Amino acid sequence: MSEVEAVERVEASNGWGVLHLFYAVDRERAAAEPGAAKHVVDAIAAFTDDEHQVLTFTVLGHKADLGIMALGPDLARLQQLQHALTAAPLRATWSYVSLTEGSEYTTTEDDERARLAAEDGITDADEVEARLAVWRDRMAHYRENRVHPRLPVKQTICFYPMSKRRDGDDNWYSLPFADRKRLMGGHARVGRGYAGRVLQLITGSTGLDDWEWGVTLLADDPAALKEIVYEMRFDEVSARYAEFGPFVTGLVHEPAETLRRVGLTA
Repeated sequence: MSEVEAVERVEASNGWGVLHLFYAVDRERAAAEPGAAKHVVDAIAAFTDDEHQVLTFTVLGHKADLGIMALGPDLARLQQLQHALTAAPLRATWSYVSLTEGSEYTTTEDDERARLAAEDGITDADEVEARLAVWRDRMAHYRENRVHPRLPVKQTICFYPMSKRRDGDDNWYSLPFADRKRLMGGHARVGRGYAGRVLQLITGSTGLDDWEWGVTLLADDPAALKEIVYEMRFDEVSARYAEFGPFVTGLVHEPAETLRRVGLTA
């Protein structure tokens, strides 16, 4: 029987489930169980298919030895993977649960039409429609990547949870929607400046875990992880309205290599 048994699917009406799992190696058990890495490798292999993806990484620092990021539409399958990993000599140090989601602040077609007129001076109906056709294709691709991402293999990963502040005059949720959308537009422009260098996956966890969002950053250059977070700290959305949880950074490898680097062999 496979490490991840078939169970009744549990799917969200919108978005895929995302699990960030962090473990320390139980050295005593590992020494007594040669070949223990096979439990993890088999569980990941059984979980992974066209819809369900896994990234494994060795963690820098002492918050964990290794991390596993798993995502896909079936939450029951995610839970079965989590359970299957208990067969390995691993001790859970932290976990985070979220769902992929689109952004409520995404630019609308009316917004883009107004921008074409105000910034580019384009009002001719045919030219506006041609520009909007390109914009629609780009936005469809953006929305699909937000909700149904395909994770590239980069060399480094950083994960952290965050929430919007609710403190007196700095209460994000007391702002009118138009103000929140304007502020998030500026925040997004900072992020777009790192296109090609940093892949950003923002997943929602309100009502699912202790914070409101999980942020996963993937990059080949670890300095880019530091730079994007630092630059965004000066944006008003972060400087005034954001609260951050713990940061975990790691080096991404194939599962067997990740396990080898933390002392587990197949």
